[in-house]
Amino acid sequence: MRFHKLDDLAPRGRRVFVRVDFNVPLDPRRRITDDTRIRAALPTVRELSARGGKVILASHLGRPKKGPAEELRLAPCAQRLSELLGRPVGSPPDCVGPAVEAALAAMAPGDVVLLENVRFHPGEEAGDDDFARRLRNGAELYVNDAFGTAHRPHASVTGVAGLLPPGARAAGRLMELELAALARLRAGVRRPFVALLGGAKVSDKIKVVDHLLDQVDALLVGGGMAFTFLAAQGRRIGASRCEKEKLDVARAALAKAAARKVRLLLPVDHVAAATFDEKSPPRAIDAPDVPDDLMGLDIGPKTVAAFTTEIGAAKTVVWNGPPGVFEWGSFAAGSRALAEAIAAATAGGATTVAGGGDSVAVIERFGLQGRFTHVSTGGGAFLEALEGEVLPGVKALLLD
Repeated sequence: MRFHKLDDLAPRGRRVFVRVDFNVPLDPRRRITDDTRIRAALPTVRELSARGGKVILASHLGRPKKGPAEELRLAPCAQRLSELLGRPVGSPPDCVGPAVEAALAAMAPGDVVLLENVRFHPGEEAGDDDFARRLRNGAELYVNDAFGTAHRPHASVTGVAGLLPPGARAAGRLMELELAALARLRAGVRRPFVALLGGAKVSDKIKVVDHLLDQVDALLVGGGMAFTFLAAQGRRIGASRCEKEKLDVARAALAKAAARKVRLLLPVDHVAAATFDEKSPPRAIDAPDVPDDLMGLDIGPKTVAAFTTEIGAAKTVVWNGPPGVFEWGSFAAGSRALAEAIAAATAGGATTVAGGGDSVAVIERFGLQGRFTHVSTGGGAFLEALEGEVLPGVKALLLD
């Protein structure tokens, strides 16, 4: 994929529209609990500002349904960005309209402004051309540094980019890193190639499972989605989560893995509980089957050992989704052990790529930052990219 980078732009004195992903978690008092995504955008913002650009940032936050929602305003993000940059960040009350135009007209080279939540307008998610023209706000350059939204054909992602010629569009530094990591996965990965998938539902990952079975040597499946596979094998899963309507999909995946001689590993033991509750006492189940009165909430030590062996022998590892309810201490051991195994594989020379919000949260929780080849900021975008798709936001940047 050929696309321009920041080095190819001349931002001095020009308005630069930058799509960032500041969709950060907030507590009930609207305080940011994890500023990873804001910090990830700093290299692009700092560089464009230092080179004299008038930096106009656009992002969404949450999923407002009926116009502006006070609890989803971007003021906390503007404040945190200002602290990180060590300079004021403008924060107009909207992303389009007279007040925005006045704020942007007052910008000097190097200034940074964060527009209000673009999803306060229905034209954003609709990809409306007229809204995209208004949202552009006279920008002469477009930069996409929001890989996490690159799978959405929204006005700020593809619409504004389409209003500018190819030479005026570029990937930001974060987007550049994301695309380089994907390129490494697509251009002859080193083998053995192992993928670890977790999370709650098979339905979220049907396409990626099918795609990975054409690529990997081993597919390790944990989390809630594993119980749909176990049920498809005729195993007892107790009260564990199961998508009964996806049993045929799981059977097809198991058959494809066998036909392609891909090692598809499922849990052989579990940490279970009587109820889905953090305070529910953990029960060790030393078997693939789960008693009828229990639900599996984490993988057991035998599964950890089997998965760790595959990871330890791998030269390339892709990870999306935790194998257990890592947020609860009694059910976090499996997620921690596998995250540490992948980090150890990195130290041993393997290429390791993790993606998805929960995987990133595991890495953060157990202090493993910096111990992976690449940690993607995208959740849905990461999965769709693994499926082999060219994401709309990426396609909008391509030169040919």
